[in-house]
Amino acid sequence: MSKHLQRDIERLKINLLALGAMVEESVFRAVQAIEHWDGVLASRVIEEDHQIDQLELEVEEECLKILALHQPVATDLRFIVAVLKIDNDLERIGDLAVNLAERALLLSRAERIQTPFDLPGMAVKVQSMLRRSLDAFVNLNAAAAREVCAADDEVDQINRSMYSLVLGSLRQRPEQAESYVHLLTASRLLERISDHATNIAEDVIYLVEGEIVRHQTWKYRPGPGGGLASPSGGAHGGASTGTSGGSPTSGSDRGR
Repeated sequence: MSKHLQRDIERLKINLLALGAMVEESVFRAVQAIEHWDGVLASRVIEEDHQIDQLELEVEEECLKILALHQPVATDLRFIVAVLKIDNDLERIGDLAVNLAERALLLSRAERIQTPFDLPGMAVKVQSMLRRSLDAFVNLNAAAAREVCAADDEVDQINRSMYSLVLGSLRQRPEQAESYVHLLTASRLLERISDHATNIAEDVIYLVEGEIVRHQTWKYRPGPGGGLASPSGGAHGGASTGTSGGSPTSGSDRGR
């Protein structure tokens, strides 16, 4: 890797992590806003979303510039491809945080009701998935990325269980139907954020191992024997670890 390419890749990584930090903060604030029915905080999330959009464009432009000027290959090319995909997922998560804040804004204008399900607990799991997927990228840790992918099933199950809980509350207090719908939508938005966190984790696996695991959940879902489940329902000892290069800095709503 030339010194110029290494410098540009390092700067790209720094900017992507800055974007990740901004998105994490946006999601955190949106969750706080909806948990506390805080219209002021929700408005801040909405107003500051343009900063995420701007940085997302800058990261994309940097990727295209590196591709044009340096024509990277092997691990370096995988890094650029992964960054382009992660960049897009982070921007989408930012948009979902805005959608979440918009629900909080609407709730802040209504009579406060008790949430019929554990929305804070679900939010904690989703934020953890996002944080761990970015940590896996920083550390080039495919094993940690697979753990994030496997955690998505739990969030999906929580989201599915919300419907029956909200339905029961609607029968008891039909006059609060609008607020319950907003809360149910918030659950769905959190589930979509977890999907994008899973996308990021899948891109980390691609970056580290050169393996595309998208649409192949059996490759990271735990099997009955403690290994990973196979397509036929069995298990094998572990995932492929056939790396084809080292760290790119040391020497060399997709499908949901």
